[in-house]
Amino acid sequence: MAFEVTFELSDSDIEHFRGVMKKAQQGAKSLSEKEILDNAKKLSADVKSDVPVFVSERIKKLETLVAMIEDSEWQIPDEERSDVLAALAYFSDPEDLVPDHIPALGFLDDAIMIELVAEELTDDIDAFNEFCAYREREKERAGDSVITTEDWLDAKRRELHSRMRNRRSKRRSGRSSFRSIF
Repeated sequence: MAFEVTFELSDSDIEHFRGVMKKAQQGAKSLSEKEILDNAKKLSADVKSDVPVFVSERIKKLETLVAMIEDSEWQIPDEERSDVLAALAYFSDPEDLVPDHIPALGFLDDAIMIELVAEELTDDIDAFNEFCAYREREKERAGDSVITTEDWLDAKRRELHSRMRNRRSKRRSGRSSFRSIF
């Protein structure tokens, strides 16, 4: 028999979690980028077994954050790289808010933290996912060539210019083809 448990985090609850995150980040300052990424990957691997769907869905977001750092074609800017690594630092402590070894609940705090981090970095995550989708489409179309963020941005620029021309064309339909701003 399955049943649903839901809860809502108040602003003070969220502030509490952010405070815990800041403490964890301070404690992880001595860790290298590789250690932080390895710890996040270990958490992801540990969670692959019998965990609630809520947790497994959040782990996919954690894996996306790791991929953002490791993807050489993405070329994440230094400031965003620092933000993502700072967020991932929380997952370097298995004895965090709720120790990971506690059955069914051990990863609950990790899932909450992942959700908070994903919310903070939603624009970065969305852009990365869009880039990955573009890269996959281009690899299918163009073969094994390396697709970079510059290629993606160039395609976005061409798409934007095309939309601008189409809008202009729709506005001008029925009028003279003379192009003037007056």
